[in-house]
Amino acid sequence: MAIKSTLTCLWVSLLAAGAATTTLAAPAAAPSPAAAPAPNSTSGYNQPPKAILDVMRAPSPPVPVVSPTRDRMLLVSWQDYPSIARVATPFLRLAGVRVEPGNHSKHDTPGGYGITPCARSFDLVHIADGAQTHITLPADACPGKPLWSADGKRFAFENVTKDSVDLWIGDASSGAVRRVPGARLNPMLEDQMQWMPDQKTLLVKLVPQRMGPPPPEPTIPDGPSIQESNGSKGQSSTYENRDTLNNKHDEDLFDYYAASQLALVDAAGATVTPVGTPGRYESLGPAPDGRHLLVTSIRKPYSYVTTFDRFPQEVEVWDIAKRQNIAVQHIASLPLADRVPIGGVPLGPRDFAWRATEPATLVWAEALDGGDWKTKVPARDKLMLQKAPFTSAPLEITRTEQRYMGISWTEQPGLALLHEYDRNRHWRRSFLVNLDDPQQPQRLLWDLSTDEKYANPGVPVKRQLPNGSWVLRQEGDAIFLSGVGSSPDGDRPFLDKLDLKTLKSERLFRSDKTSYEQFLGFAGADAHTFLTWRQSVIDPPNAFLRTLGAPVDAAAGEAAFASNSAAVTRIPDPTPVVREIKKRLVKYKRADGLDLSFTLYTPPGYQEGTRVPTILYAYPLDYADASKAGQTTGSQETFTRLRQYRLLLLAGYAIIDNAAFPIVGDPKKAYDTYMEQLVADAKAAVDESVRLGVADPDRIGVTGHSHGALMTANLLAHSDLFRAGVATSGSYNKTLTPFGFQSEQRSVWEAQDVYLKVSPFFFADKMKTPILIVHGADDANPGTTPLQASKLYEAIRGNGGTTRLVLLPHEPHWYAAMESNEQLVYEMLRWFDSYVKNAPPRTEPAPR
Repeated sequence: MAIKSTLTCLWVSLLAAGAATTTLAAPAAAPSPAAAPAPNSTSGYNQPPKAILDVMRAPSPPVPVVSPTRDRMLLVSWQDYPSIARVATPFLRLAGVRVEPGNHSKHDTPGGYGITPCARSFDLVHIADGAQTHITLPADACPGKPLWSADGKRFAFENVTKDSVDLWIGDASSGAVRRVPGARLNPMLEDQMQWMPDQKTLLVKLVPQRMGPPPPEPTIPDGPSIQESNGSKGQSSTYENRDTLNNKHDEDLFDYYAASQLALVDAAGATVTPVGTPGRYESLGPAPDGRHLLVTSIRKPYSYVTTFDRFPQEVEVWDIAKRQNIAVQHIASLPLADRVPIGGVPLGPRDFAWRATEPATLVWAEALDGGDWKTKVPARDKLMLQKAPFTSAPLEITRTEQRYMGISWTEQPGLALLHEYDRNRHWRRSFLVNLDDPQQPQRLLWDLSTDEKYANPGVPVKRQLPNGSWVLRQEGDAIFLSGVGSSPDGDRPFLDKLDLKTLKSERLFRSDKTSYEQFLGFAGADAHTFLTWRQSVIDPPNAFLRTLGAPVDAAAGEAAFASNSAAVTRIPDPTPVVREIKKRLVKYKRADGLDLSFTLYTPPGYQEGTRVPTILYAYPLDYADASKAGQTTGSQETFTRLRQYRLLLLAGYAIIDNAAFPIVGDPKKAYDTYMEQLVADAKAAVDESVRLGVADPDRIGVTGHSHGALMTANLLAHSDLFRAGVATSGSYNKTLTPFGFQSEQRSVWEAQDVYLKVSPFFFADKMKTPILIVHGADDANPGTTPLQASKLYEAIRGNGGTTRLVLLPHEPHWYAAMESNEQLVYEMLRWFDSYVKNAPPRTEPAPR
């Protein structure tokens, strides 16, 4: 089931920087190629030195996609960098989604941050003996992530071609794959492909037949584009204003490309059976009984200030037992939601989900606080339930004190984990509830800060039922938890067993201190054998089969059982030369005593005690509690790979990587002390790298992406710690995002001074330290439009600063094309070579 939620799981963090993949250049003592003076303008793409190119072009290790039955897995190798020709494919901007008109494919990832990725290859692995079968794909294929059936017998995937998005089905025994004739998928609004509960049939969204050509753009406008507000207050968040519709023609295009025909595809015979008539279907969710189908359709009127997920919706349950005579039950009519409070939720039913077992039972939430975090109420949400045949009124089954964040069903009917989140405190709670017996008291299971890392209990391990529903895996009264295992010494993933009666847990497994080994899933009927994904600094990621042994006397936090492992896969190292790069965890304190840390990378051939040019990378994060802000995350035991700024290690630079840059304070006033904390974070990291004898205090640069680019520009404007900076895809004038940014919930009219102080655009006259500004010309992120980069460049240039602006054609927020990434590394290297590595020593602080 793939029913969408209007809320994002707020305790899952998006990593700010990509993984790393390096190649060796000259030893650290050898000079890198001297950078020529930056010309006034350039044309064509440039490339960094060959040693860096070799690493960029080496394939990344594959990633596992494990069958629900845990007897097989697919190793999927992803294309790291598509060509600029693919990235430059024409697309339409339609209410928050980018569509390629030539084939109806999506041109972006969710949120508009990148380009839809293509797999390079699939390899089928038999877990018991490690035997591999290479799957033959068509030439020039662009497959997506494979989707296993719950019984593990088949997998399906989409393949993007020049003219269509095709549906393919693979056989898990032989590895043979075939295209389903006539099945042209429409992925525009997602949910385009999912297995039905019988695991023999796929529910798909198809491009309707006989659509005709798309609506032509009028040569003469039909009239002006008009918007009007009736005086009602309603703040549309900046994050909703992404690639919005602009006029009547855009509306017509949205209607055309969003239209889908639902169909059922028989996996064995590849026959396609239409279901219902074409419509603008957003989310779909089959009930576990295989008979009922939750269908959400988009209706008019559309909005020009928000994305399609805020458009009016009709929510229905279809009874598809009789394919040609569908019975429809109305569940909810949701109005246009273009006035949702910042960070809030729309009014009316939301977050629909089926219970995991029969009979068909629908559960959803409704706000009791107007969807507004600022409202003080005894309960923010109520949880509603309605059963088939959906003719009786829904029942209220419980209320949540804070915002409802979803349900995790257990294997026992009615028993579930209920999750809620308090944005005002950065806090989450989980309760053990019995939804079949509302009188039974709820039991509090977890009650902790979302910023808490060391005491994070992990995520419940799930298994897929034969009907395709996911439930918490149980062994008697116990469930299992898999976590990252953050600790003062870095992340050490773990697997725990939690007794739901006593709420006591025992640790079954914990990654050792010399590797990074993650739990993938149980390999058998019991919990004694399970799959892991193991890597180390020198060993590429590989799958292992681990078996638990006898109990052992263990220190607190360590595994209470012995275990042994056997390799299932043997993936080779694609870039052996990168192993010469060394990294270590460095812990230190901010001036106010706050604990901080970073990972220090030193270049190939580095001699301890030698000072080398150094680059600091960070991404500031917001915390409500100082005690949580100083917790260490990440691991120094992962397989070293290099991307973007880390590739400069091959040119003799040291890297202060992922330096902790906490911004601590009341979430309601998150950015009142942003600048003071930002400079304090930077000074602490720089001072420690100098104290270690690695960084040359006269040759330190800084770089950051997105919110990190804002950090970079501000540090150059408000400190003299760095000789140069590189800011990529940033937002530099926060008055252009007036209804909140990052974790700032206040509007510019409520906190005007804050918006001005955090915006380096207003301090461009003080930015005399050289700054390279790079941006994707098709950035879809509303907070980081290319205008942000252009205007900062103009402001610095006009005030006599040293700056360079590079706009990468056709690139989104995260740069995709090989040519663009080569240009980025080329630009960073020549900029830092000119103004950091080869800069003369400073005789006095840079002017401010």
